[in-house]
This record gives sequence, structure tokens and C-alpha cells, in this order.
Amino acid sequence: MPKCNPSPNIVEMKEITKSFPVGGQQVQVLKGLSLTVEPGEFVAITGPSGNGKSTALNMITGIDRPTNGEVYVNGCPLHRMSENDLAVWRGENLGIIFQFFQLLPALSLLQNVALPMELAGKYPRKERSPRALHLLDQVGLADQARKLPAMVSGGQQQRAAIARALANDPPLLVADEPTGNLDLATAESVFELFQGLVAQGKTILMVTHDNELAGRIPRIIEIRNGLIACDTFAAPEIFTAHPLSKAAVEVRR
Repeated sequence: MPKCNPSPNIVEMKEITKSFPVGGQQVQVLKGLSLTVEPGEFVAITGPSGNGKSTALNMITGIDRPTNGEVYVNGCPLHRMSENDLAVWRGENLGIIFQFFQLLPALSLLQNVALPMELAGKYPRKERSPRALHLLDQVGLADQARKLPAMVSGGQQQRAAIARALANDPPLLVADEPTGNLDLATAESVFELFQGLVAQGKTILMVTHDNELAGRIPRIIEIRNGLIACDTFAAPEIFTAHPLSKAAVEVRR
């Protein structure tokens, strides 16, 4: 695995381009995008559909590779890593939260949350189930731990997906439209969980089409036509945690 070096930024993208073959031609989706994110930031990534938001997120997670440019996350050069190296790195450094949850249907919520620990081998076997239960408790699902995903609501599945993303205590969480499939009340509860995680020191990057939600996040990056069109930092008082979020999530290392 390529060497990882200490960096003041948890995410650094340098002149990223990404092209896809479409109808015998190369269509460029990212066109020299550069971006830095510091540890502990809560960042909303917005912009019209088809302009490169999810593609940029895929560069940060290592799910896809840039055509040109460099991607560093937590000091590690993702653009130089093999697929095997990326899989190992992702298990220890990154939590991913999807719009449609992506829980394994044949496993209980507890087993879904424990699975990343088993794959990464980060915690002793005897600690995995208790830690998974603790994480489910922190998102209000301890009493649902033995149920299959199909037996709980969409909001409960998303909260379980957040617990799973925290399984290996990653410094960075990446969420692609995490509230897009939820009703307003449930979306609010998920947002409160994110607020609590940022208060605990996590870094969160969240793609969203919800402008009202984005407006409550301290930093908004708008991507248009494959480039950053606007990078806005809100006044500190804008980001006020909901009273419940102060104790919403307490992740034990």
C-alpha cells in the first residue's frame, strides 16, 4: 500500500477530471475540480443532477478513480492504490451512508452493524456484538437489534446504516442523499444524528438536493458543470445543534 502522510486536510482533491465512455465518445463529468476539507467539518455538496456531485463523492470514497488528478483522504493517496488496498483502507478510514440504506436483507440490524468489524478485523471477536449493540443504542435502535431490515421502517433502516458506518470508528463519513428517501420528520432525526457526530469530532460530507437542509450546514459546496461553482461558509451561529443532538451519539472508541 502506498505510504500515507500526515496532512492538515482530511480530504484533498487536486485538479480532478473524470470521463466516461458514452456512445463511443468520452464525456467529461469532472473538469479539473479541486477541493480541501479540514477535520471536523460538516459539508453539504449541492448542485443540479448530472453535474458531478456523486462522481466527486465516488473519488473521495475510492469507489471510482479519476481520469487525471490526485485524491488524498486522511493523508493517503487513493489515486495510487490498488483495489485490494482501497478495500482495506476504506474499512478503517471511511463510513459510507447511502440513500437506499444498502443493508443486507438476510442479516439482522445487529449483524449488519457488526459486519464491517468482522471484515476489517479491527476489534476482537468478543467485542463486536457488544459494540454493534452500543452503536444501535446510540441511534435509538437497541430494541430492534434482532430484527431483519424488512421488519423496520425506512427511517430505522437509515439509522441502522449510520450505526454501521460508525462500526470501525472512521474519521470521515460520506453520505449520498441520506435523507432523500425519508419523510420530513425522519429526515430531521437523521440530521440531528449528523449534528451529534460532528460535535463528537467526525467529518461529514453530505450530497443533498434539499436546499433547506443544506442551508443549516456550516459549509456548502455547489458543483455545476463538473467544477465548484460556489463554496460558502455560514456564520457560526447558523449551525446550532438541536437540543437532542447533544446526546444523540456518543461513540466509544
